[in-house]
Amino acid sequence: MELDLFPPSLPVVATVNQYDDGPAWLARLPGVVEELRERWSLRLGAPFHGGSCSWVAPAWTPDGEPAVLKVTWPHREAIGEAEGLRLWSGRGAVLLLQEDREQLAVLIERCEPGTTLAESDQLTPDRRLLIGAQLLYELWSATPPEQTGLEPLGEVTAEWADLVEARMARFKPDFDPGLVALGARLLRELPHSAERRVVVHGDFNPGNILAAQRKPWLVIDAKPMIGDPAYDVWPLISQIDDPFAHDDAQSVLAERMSLVAGMVGEDVRRLAAWALAREIELALWSLAHPDAPPPAGSIEKARAFAKLAEL
Repeated sequence: MELDLFPPSLPVVATVNQYDDGPAWLARLPGVVEELRERWSLRLGAPFHGGSCSWVAPAWTPDGEPAVLKVTWPHREAIGEAEGLRLWSGRGAVLLLQEDREQLAVLIERCEPGTTLAESDQLTPDRRLLIGAQLLYELWSATPPEQTGLEPLGEVTAEWADLVEARMARFKPDFDPGLVALGARLLRELPHSAERRVVVHGDFNPGNILAAQRKPWLVIDAKPMIGDPAYDVWPLISQIDDPFAHDDAQSVLAERMSLVAGMVGEDVRRLAAWALAREIELALWSLAHPDAPPPAGSIEKARAFAKLAEL
């Protein structure tokens, strides 16, 4: 039976079809994949049923080495992935084996067994947080060059701040206006008060951390930018054994933030300030995207982070 590389059930089909240029990109996709397969002499397996903006499939190189072929629908967050992987050069992240910049395609190291850190319930929350923190420490060790194609973090978050204010005015939600204003201010100010600039991952959630062979854990699906390392920590803290689900949420949150801060060499208050800003951005983003799953209690979470940031 011939392998179906483009079943309509793939999440990327439903997601990309929503955009004006999506159907045309999906129509081109089989030809792009076939051209890459031939050029890089790959054998392909059935695509992974994951990822909303990329077609991703297991591949084998001519010498039989396992890899992953990823072709991404062109959008802003995806443009820097290959550049980030090149700068990290395997430190904490999967290796970049091949790339096609025009098609936003990469051939990358395959993580096996590929279990995500989010799924690793046999590990304690503290152990999972330390694994994530160690990977961040490795990613941040890459010195960004003076000239790079990666976006400055501060430019991106300044745009977010504008959107936070515009959406607050448009939707008039029952949110604490002072807390929202604080979040917008931090989105503008934090990038400029950072003591160092690194290649940030951009989407460091535990679902993007996979069990591997070259190293015990490696990171995938980067949306890299250049800027303050403290930006990266919020998804890790928020999505491993949700600290806000505990009865003593504030103390659990404080303990975990302190644990991670010590590992990555950042100040707890700065990590908390970024988390506050990102919770506010998420809360206002959700108002403009009612079809997306609504975030749970972002305003309350922002308030908890504000206490840790002493703001």
